[in-house]
Amino acid sequence: MTDPTDTPPDRRPGGRTARIRAQVLDAVRAELAESGHEGLTVEGVATRAGVHRTTVYRRWHDVGGLLVDVIDAAGEIGWRPPDTGSLRGDLTALNQEIQESLVVRPSFAVALMAASFHSERAARAQTRLWADRYVQCEILVERAVDRGELPARQADARSLLIAATAPLYHQLVLLRDDPDPDLPERAAAAAVLAAAAGAFPVRP
Repeated sequence: MTDPTDTPPDRRPGGRTARIRAQVLDAVRAELAESGHEGLTVEGVATRAGVHRTTVYRRWHDVGGLLVDVIDAAGEIGWRPPDTGSLRGDLTALNQEIQESLVVRPSFAVALMAASFHSERAARAQTRLWADRYVQCEILVERAVDRGELPARQADARSLLIAATAPLYHQLVLLRDDPDPDLPERAAAAAVLAAAAGAFPVRP
């Protein structure tokens, strides 16, 4: 799945309140990507957003509140899982989205992952968002079963999705290697083969 935290700015209509929220969340993304969690302050966000810091304090209270709202905003966009006509194609497209979000510099997605280790509220919000994304992506496995690519009830969607996407995070976030253009497809293919062999049985 595309990294759920790597999103375009919030652009929902709704008057002045929505505009201020969009400005502030844009500023949080920019500050976090440029300076990391350690450099994220209410004052810095307010200055970049062009709003008074009391406005930020009144609505978001602190850095933790800003992080939670920027994560919540990621869940408000109309993202859809890919539909290429095959499970291997869908997982490859998913991995390509993930790779793009992790290699762009500065990477907001990577910065927010790091920030979640410093804020319990942000960590909980990010966990909720990832859980929602996994639920959204279950359709990939359902389609594969309907097409006969996988036997019914023999592939646990979440386990398969984790296996397909984990190599991207391992290589780019943990090892900090250069991106491998072949990895998205190679990881997808390996996960599909494993699933077809029964490596991810549905739990009772």
